[in-house]
Amino acid sequence: MPRKINVLMMGAGSFFTNSVLRDVILIPDNQGGELRLCDIDPVRLNLQAKLMQKVIDAVGQSGRWKIVASTDRRELMRGIDYVINSIEVSGTECVRFDNDIPLEFGISQNIGDTMGPGGLMKGMRTIPVYLGILRDMRELAPQAVMLNYTNPMSMLILAGQRAVPEVPQIGLCHSVQGTSRMLAKYAEVPYESVQWKCAGINHLAWFTEFNGPDGTSLYPKLMAMAKDRNSEFSKAEPVRSDMMLQFGAFITESSGHLSEYLPYYRKRKDLLEKYTDTGYRGEESFYANNWPTWRKTADENRDKMLSGEKELDLKRSFEYGAWIIESIEKNVPIVVHGNMAPNAGCISNLPSDGCIEVACLINHNGFQPIKFGRLPQQMAAICDSNMRFFDLAADAAVQQSKQYAEWALMMDPLTSAVCSPAEIRELTKRLFQAEAEYLVDFN
Repeated sequence: MPRKINVLMMGAGSFFTNSVLRDVILIPDNQGGELRLCDIDPVRLNLQAKLMQKVIDAVGQSGRWKIVASTDRRELMRGIDYVINSIEVSGTECVRFDNDIPLEFGISQNIGDTMGPGGLMKGMRTIPVYLGILRDMRELAPQAVMLNYTNPMSMLILAGQRAVPEVPQIGLCHSVQGTSRMLAKYAEVPYESVQWKCAGINHLAWFTEFNGPDGTSLYPKLMAMAKDRNSEFSKAEPVRSDMMLQFGAFITESSGHLSEYLPYYRKRKDLLEKYTDTGYRGEESFYANNWPTWRKTADENRDKMLSGEKELDLKRSFEYGAWIIESIEKNVPIVVHGNMAPNAGCISNLPSDGCIEVACLINHNGFQPIKFGRLPQQMAAICDSNMRFFDLAADAAVQQSKQYAEWALMMDPLTSAVCSPAEIRELTKRLFQAEAEYLVDFN
């Protein structure tokens, strides 16, 4: 790369730090710079700083990269070129509230961090902090760009674009990369030879085409496997395979997560028994029951890597972050699938002021969404139902309005399939009361 760069990792205690910053260090011909780590937990911050230094030493770049760590983000912000955001506001404190209070109202969630009551409340806690980071960037590092990994993705990007439009931002998720690889595996076609198109919104983007190397559609083979409810494919993806059969294309997010974005699969016990299964296939309260353990395990793995008990992974991943940085710095164009706002006609039959996930050209000019055109109408309608929720939820967070939060949840497809408007209002009130410590400025 032609220059040294400074990269700030917000939420440095998260598991994304290990992969994304390692990938930055592994950019070929890099000139180094500073990796600045910020986390409000000084213990996790210190462990991560030591681990990143160990990675730098292991790949022989000790003279290139400097680690700087602080719990004060403004102290780290000046001179930054890239901010990578992976924060978890409130840690594990609200996980049970997000899950258990809605369950009392009959709303069953699998993950609960993007849509529905859990996604709404995570957004209300997270967006004010995210906007604070963007405002610090605007003031202290106006040349920097934001690469966001934090959920609820669409909500954050939409709120950020509306409140701090001066800061370039893109939302990054690995569901497009992961799902395209998974489909190639089931279709028994080498991934490098698959041709596909994908567009929609985060966690609900559609593979409108999925073709083999000769351009022939692989969907007939995938559809045949989906129709066989005993096939490995349909058992692994009970909701996604059914949505493909009913709507005509495969969707990017796991079956369990996807089931939360739709009004079809989680509103009755018999439907849950038919279409969901353990883990990411739709298990009720899966995230709430396991997230504290996953966090603990991630910390333990960090300790093991530091002590040498666990081997360092020094291979570059397919996470987009470092590839984007390399592309901008070297002016080597690449295409990634990113979350951008506003849509502004990129997907012509989705709301123009919404956040979409589409192919984006990356080069020294930054990131530019590639015009997709029209989604098939039935697919656009499913995306649109989620975007109405995001629209109100983003404004609820920007304006810190409980009223807008109530209206947002009334638009949520699953919540509105289970509850009346009056019940949704009461549910929202209960959630705000339970999580009041993190929502002090809402009125």
